Amino acid sequence: MSHHNSRILIVDDDKVSLLMLKKHLLRQGYEVFCADNGQVALSLLGKQWVNLVITDLIMPGMDGVQLMHAAKALHPALPFILYTAQGSIESAVSAIKQGAIDYIEKPFHPQTLDVVLQRTLEFGRLSNENEQLREHFREQFSFHNIVTQSPVMHQTLELAARVAASPKTTISLTGESGVGKEVMARAIHFTSNGLPASFVPVNCASIPEALLESELFGHVRGAFTGAEREREGKFSLARGGTILLDEIGDMPLPLQAKLLRVLEERTYEKVGSNTSMQADFRVIVATHRNLAEMVRQGTFREDLFHRINVVPIVIPPLRERKEDIPLLVEFFLNLFRKHQGKPLPGISKKAMDLIVSYSWPGNIRELRNVLEYAALLTSDELIRPEHLRLPAAPSPAGTAQTDTIDFHLSLSPQDLSLETLTMKIMEMALQRCGGNKSKAAALLKVNRKKFYR
Repeated sequence: MSHHNSRILIVDDDKVSLLMLKKHLLRQGYEVFCADNGQVALSLLGKQWVNLVITDLIMPGMDGVQLMHAAKALHPALPFILYTAQGSIESAVSAIKQGAIDYIEKPFHPQTLDVVLQRTLEFGRLSNENEQLREHFREQFSFHNIVTQSPVMHQTLELAARVAASPKTTISLTGESGVGKEVMARAIHFTSNGLPASFVPVNCASIPEALLESELFGHVRGAFTGAEREREGKFSLARGGTILLDEIGDMPLPLQAKLLRVLEERTYEKVGSNTSMQADFRVIVATHRNLAEMVRQGTFREDLFHRINVVPIVIPPLRERKEDIPLLVEFFLNLFRKHQGKPLPGISKKAMDLIVSYSWPGNIRELRNVLEYAALLTSDELIRPEHLRLPAAPSPAGTAQTDTIDFHLSLSPQDLSLETLTMKIMEMALQRCGGNKSKAAALLKVNRKKFYR
């Protein structure tokens, strides 16, 4: 790639050397700025944008390394090449360790200089693109993109933003399916200056138990039947970033023990290997299940539960933050306007009232799906109630009910009692009725006061 229209600043107190270098760079098609000392160079960098600085290492007043540190305080990604007399190679190598990209010797050899320039300018271009990419993802996945005006959700976001500043702290995200646990995990990751490639989500429920260990840890060739080549695991892919272990409650007990070791010792081995690798990543776990209850039932390790529960962040369901629904509707409709490339005038009052009054058991994911379907059905008309694919309203009292209500209960023999069953069914009725005790009591056909008691 050609960099011949790049802007280069030369800093050298030797005017002859400065002039020779300037002439060569101008012949090569570069735009050149000159300074004969560090202070003039800094002043110029405050006014002009350049792609690269070539500075003499030894100068009176401010030497090349001091200039580099001062300039990088203004422009952290600005690449530096050190220009040094023969015999100062040791100093040049020391400067590279402090942040310079390369060095050239006086008197310079034109071909050597051109190769070093091309390489350094390419490095600067990639660094700049990398920073722009980081900025783009920070904007796209930051906490600012989580639409809310709910006080309870604001508290959740404040806690998440505080813990994002601590990149090694394990975080536990809990909440019903569809509340946005992965969205929250990405916001934490990108707020911690993570790169897109180093956010690695793994759904523990969707990977067969026999494959999950290899998926996470990786394996060496011949570790098991069918392991014909070495494989990098998700832990390796997450180096320097974040691994999200979604549906952690579905992780098998033997693997829970191995995860505990990763969290406590910060090391792991590939399946079939004895070589330890550093676990230099943040772990975020997410679940819609009640892990404390699973610990009581013996299906989740108590020691792992305490280890991942350092910072528990509970994401409230949509029915507890109904004030956010109109904001989310507008957010998604704007998204669909872009994606579908057609006008969407908006939503009728009746449709909005229906959306706000619905309990959204599938939370934000369900809301998005319902709106996307409605947006596909309409074009230049308002979304109306008939466009919303929502469950039919319950039949009025006295009319025949054809649907069934399923309560799926799973209790260990020692927990099984009439009292526990009653409590569980009451909890499920409450959940089904969006936390409304009167509706739950009516659903179970019991006196409201008795239900409260």
